Amino acid sequence: MAKVVIVGAGFAGHYAALVLQDALKGKGSHEITVISRVPKFTYIPSLVWVGIGQMTAEETQFDLKPVYDKVGINYIHGTVTEVHPDDQYVVAQLPNGETQNVSYDYVIIATGPYLNFAATEGLGPENGYTQSICTPPHATQAASAYLDLVSRMEKGEKVKIIIGTGHGLCTCQGAAFEYICNIHNDLVDRGLRDKAELLWISNEPALGDFGIDGLEMKYKGNIFTSEDMVRYVFEQYGIKWEIRSHVKKVEQGKVYTLNLDGEEKEFDFDFAMLIPPFKAQPIKWIDKDGNDITEKMCNPAGFVKVDANYGKPYEELDGPDWPKTYQNPTYKNVFAAGIAFAPPGPLSKPAKAPDGTPIGPTPPRTGYTSELSGRAAALNIVDLIEGREPSHTASMAETPGLCVASMKNHPTSGEAATIAIYPVARNRAKYPEYGRDLDLCIAEVGLAGAWFKAMLHHAFLYKLQAKPGWKLIP
Repeated sequence: MAKVVIVGAGFAGHYAALVLQDALKGKGSHEITVISRVPKFTYIPSLVWVGIGQMTAEETQFDLKPVYDKVGINYIHGTVTEVHPDDQYVVAQLPNGETQNVSYDYVIIATGPYLNFAATEGLGPENGYTQSICTPPHATQAASAYLDLVSRMEKGEKVKIIIGTGHGLCTCQGAAFEYICNIHNDLVDRGLRDKAELLWISNEPALGDFGIDGLEMKYKGNIFTSEDMVRYVFEQYGIKWEIRSHVKKVEQGKVYTLNLDGEEKEFDFDFAMLIPPFKAQPIKWIDKDGNDITEKMCNPAGFVKVDANYGKPYEELDGPDWPKTYQNPTYKNVFAAGIAFAPPGPLSKPAKAPDGTPIGPTPPRTGYTSELSGRAAALNIVDLIEGREPSHTASMAETPGLCVASMKNHPTSGEAATIAIYPVARNRAKYPEYGRDLDLCIAEVGLAGAWFKAMLHHAFLYKLQAKPGWKLIP
């Protein structure tokens, strides 16, 4: 019998658990345990709608334990604080303050991000002056603040709204793009758009970079880019932008930035939603002698090292350097998936301001990419249990990316940008000119995308509750 522990129950961890249980069903009395600090699964992509009051947080969530009880997976509500890879157990802090040691033969780390608001002074809804849509409570609070702002506008007040990234090393620009577009369209529908000035602040080197080094696509024999698309959208929507920028500090009603040219700027706001930088959840790795080996197991941000080629400069980094199996090179029974794995480097070209401040997106590893890496890790554990070498791969340089960016949620007048990219990480070894197969890259804006976005919300919540036929949903 093999014991498998999965730490985290987001896209990567939860899907890995379902895949693993299904793959091992009828193959012996193997034991799967999921440990999650949050007792609910949240469909994060729909929090953009929660953040403007068009959906409740509860509509994006379901309880994990009933799903795991149904399929025969153990569940522990707790926060893993330590991993002991030599002795093969993790330490979980339970809600009542007690700790529990959970032994394993194989472990998948899929903890998702730690929202590092503290990296920027004044950032965040708890100890700062900005909103967030990264968690259900944050999105709910953002909606309340936004609707208060709407009330002020309805009384004739003019306001300034800032949306974007709150640090030079942020990722998830796509979520902020969705939010600013949804706010624009919501204000249009309310007849209030003329009362608001919308400003986009981002660390991207170009509009539409999204942390993936942008996107090229073919259309009627011409090459267009995601920068063309976002520029067109912002110009049509009347959204101003400041890119290549690091947010140095936030005060009540004011954002201070530094850009790659060394310019320092100040922007006033009445409402701001700035995505924080991510780092790993705080987990210590302890060897058999009690030594802290976290620096050996993880990169400086705490993400777990896997089968990537680390240490190359950006200019030399290519598709073959990205991880495939998500197996740790030191402990072969340790895997990491989703945001928890350490990438070999950024997808977008890194840069620094004249004073040395790094400004450039870190690579996104959310959504579909998380699911693919979680699935690969789970099936590679099945390989090991059955005496084979890991054979399942999900390199970001060999797999597609699919993003449906909501711009307006409405059944007849909605809009969304449907973006398909292959592969996510440029692979110039295989596609020398662009690093991608442009025949498989698209970006289109329209009503069909809005329908697709709404369909994905329901399809994923159905699938991830392991309801009948769930395996048929990709």
